[in-house]
Amino acid sequence: MPTKNPTKVTAEPGTQQVVITREFEAPREKVFRAFITPELLLQWLGPRGMKMTIDHFEPKAGGSYRYVHTDGKGNSFGFYGVIHEVTAPERLIQTFEFEGLPEKGHVSLDTALFESLPNGRTRVTMKSIFQSVADRDGMVSSGMEKGVSEGHDRLDELLEKGIV
Repeated sequence: MPTKNPTKVTAEPGTQQVVITREFEAPREKVFRAFITPELLLQWLGPRGMKMTIDHFEPKAGGSYRYVHTDGKGNSFGFYGVIHEVTAPERLIQTFEFEGLPEKGHVSLDTALFESLPNGRTRVTMKSIFQSVADRDGMVSSGMEKGVSEGHDRLDELLEKGIV
């Protein structure tokens, strides 16, 4: 389904950073709430066709999270991290790690900024800093862009329906 506001993923060659930008047709308080409310995350985070379960999610400084996406073939993909900052409705800072990598320690530090725009709109800018260019390139080549874009499209749908 085409969207009015596509997700932009920027991964400059040779850097350890990925920047993801998306505008939403909703006030930042609603968009922020969708990022920190487990019941809402279940409805939009990740690609279409995947079922998500949340093991735990503590949206506070010092909290942690773990969730799993399962595809229709029985494959599971787990993700976890520590939440460092929750400044409503402006900023979230957390670590992120994909359990599917062969060895532990491929952690990124993710910062999401929520910016109010005119006419009750919001721009979300997410910056992920990886420990190495190879880690960043591995995440980018894993299909991350498709999953993030589809998740944002799903969030758009929830916002449009007034579910958030």
